[in-house]
Amino acid sequence: MAPEIPSARIYSKGKVSLVIAICLVAAVLIFFPAYRLFFAVSVGLGLVFAAILYLRNKYSPVKEPEIDNKRPLGL
Repeated sequence: MAPEIPSARIYSKGKVSLVIAICLVAAVLIFFPAYRLFFAVSVGLGLVFAAILYLRNKYSPVKEPEIDNKRPLGL
């Protein structure tokens, strides 16, 4: 009989989870300055890719005939 390892679980939904995530990111950026550059580069790259995808979908949307298999599971 192996002893069980206790695990901490936080059950939260919606806005509470978002606030917890923002607080955790802020705490990491405050207490670990080395991660600030990584975070800034990651956010910058994310914004660039989001802008590229937004503009591509805005000016060249997917048309109905371009979709091959509309019901892949047969539902």
